[in-house]
Amino acid sequence: MNYRAYFDWNATAPLKQEAKTAMIKVMNELGNPSSIHAEGRAAKSVVEKAREQISDAFGAGSSEIIFTSGATEAAKLALNNHIVNCAALEHPCVLSNCENSLEVSKNGQVLVVDPENSSVQSANSETGILQKLHGGIYLTDFVQSFCKIPTAFDWSGCKRGMLSAHKIGGPKGVGALVVKKGEEVQDLFNGGGQESGRRSGTENIVGIAGFGAAAVKAQKDLQEGVWEKVLKLRNLLEEGLEAITSEAIFIGRGLDRLPNTCCVSVPGWIGETAVMQMDIAGYAISAGSACSSGVVKKSSVLKSLGYRSEISECAIRVSLGPDNTEEEISKFIDVWGNYYRRFKAKAA
Repeated sequence: MNYRAYFDWNATAPLKQEAKTAMIKVMNELGNPSSIHAEGRAAKSVVEKAREQISDAFGAGSSEIIFTSGATEAAKLALNNHIVNCAALEHPCVLSNCENSLEVSKNGQVLVVDPENSSVQSANSETGILQKLHGGIYLTDFVQSFCKIPTAFDWSGCKRGMLSAHKIGGPKGVGALVVKKGEEVQDLFNGGGQESGRRSGTENIVGIAGFGAAAVKAQKDLQEGVWEKVLKLRNLLEEGLEAITSEAIFIGRGLDRLPNTCCVSVPGWIGETAVMQMDIAGYAISAGSACSSGVVKKSSVLKSLGYRSEISECAIRVSLGPDNTEEEISKFIDVWGNYYRRFKAKAA
């Protein structure tokens, strides 16, 4: 088998063994969680256990957790019939449901005028830049920051928060909207009124069980300093790339960032080309947010940060995780350097 190293953790994290085990364990649960007989109660207990696990990991009340099919549905549920403001930094699932009217400062911070009518992400998936959250924000996307940095819904001051299981080592296709006690949401569907009438549709108990188990393990990893080790790998990577060329522009360097995210641009070396070259060499990286079914689009994120198109279209994202090693980083630097020298030779 050809050499492969996975450097795209912000797109999706590998499924944790704990999540896989939990999912297999409940696959034979027969009942519908809405049924009142013994089989239904057993299925319901799976859902409620996971709700407790996620609420503990996220610092929220269990009654505040609404299970969804992912963060995209969570955003739609939160913003249903409610117009709020956001910046171009947001993930498309938020951006497409908001008024793109908020400006971004030179240090990457969203300038919030009216928190109660604004959506502000916790961490950007492309650059890793963290936001200083204001109290009372209507919606916050916690998808990238959850279990990578200390995060608690209760002390964030936000009214609604989005989570996604597969970003923390859970299964794809399940997530949650977290709604502060006392806040209302309007169900998107006419159905059976599951999730206390806030999200109709039979719960995906297999995915939910995996989500809960992944949250427990991811929070444990965070507390044990796993992401501090990842930060050292990220810094080693950036130092290695910088040693090869002074042309490299590291987006967000010097700002508060996620510990695992490196967004780098070499003007003239198109990001999509670099991604394909590194893929051939055995490395999974990205040219931006993985949200367009494999289509690489110009980054509205980098544009909003003030970067001209020549830089934004040449940006790549390397996002690391606890499974990555120093040896992988060293090999990546060597391979990237070889491709860079080919790029310079062609440009000469």
